[in-house]
Amino acid sequence: MSKHDYHNQLKTIWEKAVSLYESGQRGCVTFFTPEELEFLGSIGHSAQEVYDFAEDRINYGVPDFETFLLIASLRRYYFIHAMSSHPGDKVVDTGDLPPKKDAVRGIEWLPRLIEKARAKLRGEMSDDLMYLCAGDREFFKTHDIHPAEFLQFVMNNFEDDEAIIDFVVRNSKAL
Repeated sequence: MSKHDYHNQLKTIWEKAVSLYESGQRGCVTFFTPEELEFLGSIGHSAQEVYDFAEDRINYGVPDFETFLLIASLRRYYFIHAMSSHPGDKVVDTGDLPPKKDAVRGIEWLPRLIEKARAKLRGEMSDDLMYLCAGDREFFKTHDIHPAEFLQFVMNNFEDDEAIIDFVVRNSKAL
């Protein structure tokens, strides 16, 4: 698969995962062929990530493919260009993140979300974590910020917490 149309293969994998989950099949290890797993690895993704997004699509109606693609594309870009296509060796577990109720400038969940976004970009999320889980979706809905836009901003301001916080404050419809 060439780089200019990786999104077509990703869409095929997405549609397959959604279909399998919808039909009652469970467990990401049963979803993908070795070739599909190799492709996912080449763009910095895991089977678990695709599975989680497909599961939420069926159970909650979100995300749509376009949101999945935008998020996957940002991860792919970071993996290829910032990480030189070398997977990291760190794994971020739920307990490594700030607590859900932690707040900065009165905004709950934001300290946690910043760290999740960084872990997503670096491909460090453990299988029990998901960028765009129900709590993340509620945050983005409340503040009227698209999850891919937030991820892009974190990528562009990776080490600058204040810039990321300012971005949320400037763009939030809830503040």
